[in-house]
Amino acid sequence: MSPSPELSVIVPTFNERENVQELVKRLTAVLDGVAWEVIFVDDDSPDGTAALVREVARQDPRVRVLQRIGRRGLSTACVEGMLASSAPYLAVMDGDLQHDESILPAMLRGVKEGGFEIAIGSRYVVGGGLGQWAGDRQFASRFATRVSRLLLKAAVQDPMSGYFLLKRGVLEGAVHDLSGIGFKILLDLFASSPKPLRFIEVPYEFRTRQAGESKFDTAVLWDFLMMLLDKTLGRYVPIRFIPFALVGGAGVFVHLFVLWLVFDLGGARFAVGQTVAAVVAMTFNFFINNVVTYRDRQLRGWGLLRGWVSFTLACSLGAVANVGIATYAFETHLVGQTAWVLSAIAGIIVGAVWNYAVTSVYTWNKVKGA
Repeated sequence: MSPSPELSVIVPTFNERENVQELVKRLTAVLDGVAWEVIFVDDDSPDGTAALVREVARQDPRVRVLQRIGRRGLSTACVEGMLASSAPYLAVMDGDLQHDESILPAMLRGVKEGGFEIAIGSRYVVGGGLGQWAGDRQFASRFATRVSRLLLKAAVQDPMSGYFLLKRGVLEGAVHDLSGIGFKILLDLFASSPKPLRFIEVPYEFRTRQAGESKFDTAVLWDFLMMLLDKTLGRYVPIRFIPFALVGGAGVFVHLFVLWLVFDLGGARFAVGQTVAAVVAMTFNFFINNVVTYRDRQLRGWGLLRGWVSFTLACSLGAVANVGIATYAFETHLVGQTAWVLSAIAGIIVGAVWNYAVTSVYTWNKVKGA
């Protein structure tokens, strides 16, 4: 019987089929003498990454795959992969071969024998580097690093690293407070740990991707911002309420603009104008929230249509309250005969509270049509 793994290497993947076999080959070479396994956590890649990992696993029992259906997100993939392992030491690295696997033994020694709880593959200590990154990406990385240090309980030089190795106890101590948002699980771990973590940074040079496509885009930056907000404001308000409120703010302008067109310019009754404006604004909010607030649960195809119908039906009571309160305030002169804007805002506030409540319960409670 083969010994249980001492080290589990967690590799979150999405369309990394071309890199799977080479990564396993490299891990085999550098982890000689270590009881290890690699767990690929695949977000149902269209390129068949999970199927290829299963083929490799039939030849090498150290290789495992956790295929997630209807779920996306690098941080949650890392957490699920680590929780699926029984190993006392856990490493997280990318599946694109840009992380230098040769430093894994040094990282393991640092945690296993050096008295540290976490070892970080660092690009910002002596001996490390960003490789051939373009200037704008280097600037973005360094800026994000400086911002993220404000949240940390330790002077980590590379808190944005996606390459690290830790004791299982670190995960168990922080897992219930992790935000699960975005792509920088290391920063989340440090910010969520109930006590300061003893760490060591091991230098490495970031490599150039050889196959597949980079996942770095503006959505990654948005997720980073949401994670920072969650670690600072999440204890006071639900994190999704922040982008929801921002989208709602934009929806207010849409609502008032449509009301101005229909009521003030078009000469329609205020109740008619408020009804049209509420429907248009609600539709606007649905589509923007689908792309921004619920990006990790984004509805597509027929699921988008079903989601819009469900959102519209679920928010019907909010829309009725919106129109009713605004119309009452206007027609009874509670805010003055000419203050139709304030009447509209009163209705918007009532509708917004209801819309946010039903959003997480009915429309985006799971990914439909993804």
